[in-house]
Amino acid sequence: MKYIVKKGDTLYKIANRFGLTVNGLFVANPMLERDAYIYPGQVIIIPDTYVMEYSIQRGDTLFSIAEKFDLRLDHLIRANPQIVNSNQINVGQIIYIPKSRSYDIVQTNQEYSYDDLVSNIETLKQKYPFLHTEIIGSSVMGKSIYAIRLGTGEKEVFYSGDWHANEYLTAPLLMKFVEDYVKAYVHKRTIRGYDIQYLYNHTSIWIVPMVNPDGVELVVEGITPSHPFYQSVLKINSGSKDFRGWTANIRGVDLNHQWPADWEEENARSPQVSSPRKYGGPRPLSEPEAIAVYEFTRKHNFRMVIAFHSQGQEIYWGFKGLEPSESERIVNRFAVLTGYTPESTAYSAAGYKDWFIQEYSRPGFTVEVGLGINPLPVSQFPKIYRENLSLLLEAPLL
Repeated sequence: MKYIVKKGDTLYKIANRFGLTVNGLFVANPMLERDAYIYPGQVIIIPDTYVMEYSIQRGDTLFSIAEKFDLRLDHLIRANPQIVNSNQINVGQIIYIPKSRSYDIVQTNQEYSYDDLVSNIETLKQKYPFLHTEIIGSSVMGKSIYAIRLGTGEKEVFYSGDWHANEYLTAPLLMKFVEDYVKAYVHKRTIRGYDIQYLYNHTSIWIVPMVNPDGVELVVEGITPSHPFYQSVLKINSGSKDFRGWTANIRGVDLNHQWPADWEEENARSPQVSSPRKYGGPRPLSEPEAIAVYEFTRKHNFRMVIAFHSQGQEIYWGFKGLEPSESERIVNRFAVLTGYTPESTAYSAAGYKDWFIQEYSRPGFTVEVGLGINPLPVSQFPKIYRENLSLLLEAPLL
């Protein structure tokens, strides 16, 4: 079968959709380069053993076909890019049935992009209508920045992820937590002994899983000449189309160096022009993504904030001695739960948790998940999730 790459596709996602491995794709497509991006319109061969043909019968819909073959509907639709309108299929029309079998909404064995986030939120809302979501702002490119609320209690905490573009594993970490949490709530189950009914009724966990959607899309999918920032992005990246080292937003501003907490001092030792990493912008809070989180924080009474980054297996908890005394007790508990090392300072400033500590005199933490070079391989996800699940559950109770 010839498969035409669509926007948002990666080799991991295509492999998962058809129930084969990435190495299997490379064997079937020797022209593919292992470290290169794939682009919309590119043709990839799917071995025939991993796909079957099906002739549309009277009364069929894509939804009923997906149910018949135990498939995810989005996998079936993605496997058939020739279908222009998923609501219009004709009797006798041939479609392809992939062999994938995956019932989890949040996929954690592939790169995680903005399109995945939007799809996951929509599907979770359909399955769990009580789940509260809202849009708190937009990125430079106009992508929505989503917030999710778990629980109805007055005690509020805030988790955030994907501040840095090549640290995109922090978004599925938070989204998988959302899925497991609401599933446990509906079925009145505990998670690791934590009473989810009690958590839901007594606390509110607010989550912004992807602060930097434009940057994440760039790292995961690459860039094509049709992109409005194509020329400027290549200039910032010194002409290279390898964006694995890119942490900034699409304008080359580091969103975690944007905060009015010793910004001038941090800016003096950082790049002075747009850069793939560490440029703090022309002034604090110049970028719409940072402004969205700033205004969102101002509207709430967060007891604690935790920003998830990668990598290092460390937890930063201080800022200039302004952190409350309880922060050390809390971070020591987090260290027990995760096995990560507490560090009082990261020897840098202008970060979100720095500003929160300075502004509110409440606990703020930066959790660096995983070990290695960003972007971390998706194979690390199960371990990262195991290490952080208890922290995610217990933090609202501390």
